[in-house]
Amino acid sequence: MDGKRYIGYTNNLQRRIAEHNSGKNFSTALHRPFDLIYCEACLSEEDARQRELYLKSTISRRYITKRLRNFLRTIQS
Repeated sequence: MDGKRYIGYTNNLQRRIAEHNSGKNFSTALHRPFDLIYCEACLSEEDARQRELYLKSTISRRYITKRLRNFLRTIQS
C-alpha cells in the first residue's frame, strides 16, 4: 500500500479489486496491492457515476480523510 487512495465505481467489486491487484489496469498497476477500506452502494449506475465524481472532489477527499481518521492513523503506525 503506497498511501494513495483510489476512487472508482463498478458493478462487481470483488472482480475490480482482483483486476487492480493483478496489474490488469495500467493506470493503477504501480500502486499495488489495494486494500478495500471504504465502499458505498448505489441503486443505479448513474447514481454511482455521480457519486464517484463527487468523491473525487477536494471537499469529499477531505471528508473521507476525516471519516477514516482513526483507521488511517492505525495503518500508518
